[in-house]
Amino acid sequence: MVYRDKVYGAHLKGYDATMRHGTRAGPIDVWDRIRNERISRKRAPIERTFSVLERVLRSGHMLVTTVPRVRVKMFFSCLCFNLMQAMAIGK
Repeated sequence: MVYRDKVYGAHLKGYDATMRHGTRAGPIDVWDRIRNERISRKRAPIERTFSVLERVLRSGHMLVTTVPRVRVKMFFSCLCFNLMQAMAIGK
């Protein structure tokens, strides 16, 4: 089972839990809204992690040029995220 947004275009085997979006022809129906809410509950904790890494720690775009340097930068970004989470839990 894969939980994803509609923008990912690869076809998958098994159950596809892709969120549905409205089009110019009209909005999505009630059943698709309920389905999207169920999928969103599963995706939210992971999306929050990526959001904090990109917006708070500004790690969404790397200005370094080599893969080892990107690894080091992401290591420290993830370390900072984990420290922020530990401080939040400790309060």
